[in-house]
Amino acid sequence: MLKVGLTGGIASGKSFVGEALAGYGCLLVHADELGHAVLAAGGEAYEPVVQEFGREILTSEGAIDRRALAARVFGDPVRLARLNALVHPAVFRREDDLIAAFGAQHPDGIAVVEAAILIETGSYSRFDKLILVTCTEEQQVERALRREGAQECDIRARIRRQMPLAEKRKYADFVIDTSGEKEDTLRQTRAVYDALRRIQS
Repeated sequence: MLKVGLTGGIASGKSFVGEALAGYGCLLVHADELGHAVLAAGGEAYEPVVQEFGREILTSEGAIDRRALAARVFGDPVRLARLNALVHPAVFRREDDLIAAFGAQHPDGIAVVEAAILIETGSYSRFDKLILVTCTEEQQVERALRREGAQECDIRARIRRQMPLAEKRKYADFVIDTSGEKEDTLRQTRAVYDALRRIQS
């Protein structure tokens, strides 16, 4: 059972690469989706986060407003670290449960966890191998602007808060450049999958 982290900046093409790897038979776990789940009403992190950051972060329906929560921690490393300490352990437990269940069925399988800040949080060390997905900053902005409600100033601020790609490369076992055509990205992804399969065998 090989555990692989998949990371990259905002709108760098992580999801596209992840779906391609899933198509080859890898388990694909979206850390962001697990983050949504643990923050949902009844989720493991819901009550601790509301207690920490106040009921002002709740919508009229009682759900955590992720934008309001993000505004509370924006630019405040101490509060961000506190939020991560409340959310990440629950996400990691869910990841581990999914991977263990997959491994029981596929002992020689490859589990891929897609997450934006694996390196920044140090959680990359939980994986056997790390894939970094890259493209130019202008491509990141262009792609992210296609998302509903996206604002260029917000996107560039998020990019600035993330570790520079040149720094992230030092941690990566494999780098996939998505700045070209999709066919080229798929070719690179297949080559990485084949390399992972050789490691696993």
